[in-house]
Amino acid sequence: MTVFLGGGFAAKYLQGGGNFSVPLQWMLGLRRLKLDAIWLEHLPSEGNLRDDQRKIDNFQRQLRAHGLGGRYCLLYQKTADSLHDLDSLQCIGISKRELLDRLSGPNVILNLSYSIHPPLLLKFERRIFCDLDPSEIIYWMTQMEMGQSSHHEFWTIGLNVNDPGCKLLKIVAAPVSDASSSSRPTRPPLHWKTFYPLVDTKLYRPQPRPRSPKFTTIGQWYWGGAVEVDGTFPDLSKKYAFEQYLDLPRRVPKAKFELAMHMNPDDPERERLRKRGWHVVDPHCVARTPKKYRSYLASALGEFTAIKGVDVSWKTGWLSDRAAAFLAMGRPVVTEDTGAARYLPSASGFHFVGDLEDAAAAIQDLLANWPRRSREARASALEVFDSAKNLRKILAA
Repeated sequence: MTVFLGGGFAAKYLQGGGNFSVPLQWMLGLRRLKLDAIWLEHLPSEGNLRDDQRKIDNFQRQLRAHGLGGRYCLLYQKTADSLHDLDSLQCIGISKRELLDRLSGPNVILNLSYSIHPPLLLKFERRIFCDLDPSEIIYWMTQMEMGQSSHHEFWTIGLNVNDPGCKLLKIVAAPVSDASSSSRPTRPPLHWKTFYPLVDTKLYRPQPRPRSPKFTTIGQWYWGGAVEVDGTFPDLSKKYAFEQYLDLPRRVPKAKFELAMHMNPDDPERERLRKRGWHVVDPHCVARTPKKYRSYLASALGEFTAIKGVDVSWKTGWLSDRAAAFLAMGRPVVTEDTGAARYLPSASGFHFVGDLEDAAAAIQDLLANWPRRSREARASALEVFDSAKNLRKILAA
């Protein structure tokens, strides 16, 4: 059987080492399971052939660096009207003939966040939708077609989506509020199975304690969001989520706090954060490639991050793949609880917080007990988040 990994967000982002690392964990896990795995990446052109070639070259270079040089098919879409029609896509890597040969035998596609669409999607024998962002993707499934009609199974890293306390599926089940709702067909509820964010524990290994008592995270400081809650669209940005924690450097002066966040060089937020004790670095510099991304995570004692509000208030059970990567390197994670804590071992490597007091106490605990907390983090990664374990669960279902 050939297992295809459907992606569409790695090749187009030249400077996103963390972004590229997400599907990379899946491929490495599939290879550990000794499966015939092909990374099927969709790359639409943005109209600049030189930029397109840079993206193609980078994609190929990163796969070769991780032993996957012959295990991909990059679907290059030169024009907007070709969409996902295989006849009009250029195959880079394995040829179109090789792709069709594999499609003629037993196969399955793990379609990450609806990256591969019909008509190409319908050529696969078993089609599994894998959701990486429940609060937005599952929400938008209520508003438009996002693969509900073309997949056989639905999996999400929202560990708590089937719990009565999770508000997400209740919102999904509610009628659409606008005037046209009566004309919209009612979508049957989907049965969601859950899995943990993946990290390849062979690639991400424990690292020595860094000299700096630094806690960091990587992300987008601004994120408008497009999820409606009670008639409004709340701010889903890190800027908003971090607001209640900005005095953390003052509360725990023995630690250093850094943010690898996208901001313009002249953004006034840089100065505001600096005055509150935060150091801001450019993620395109410190985490440009998967290798640099791993090195940057290893440079910290652990992760401190806040989470967008809807995952916390809706209790989706979302955990990030970045957190799993921190854990695998023996770096504990201090973050907010989205309802995921109940699905983890007691010594999970996570320290869930709800306010500044909780966060300060968690950071102080990690400073005082780092060797033990580091071992707990690594053990949790092996037990819960290992890529091969989670992929075996999904494929065997």
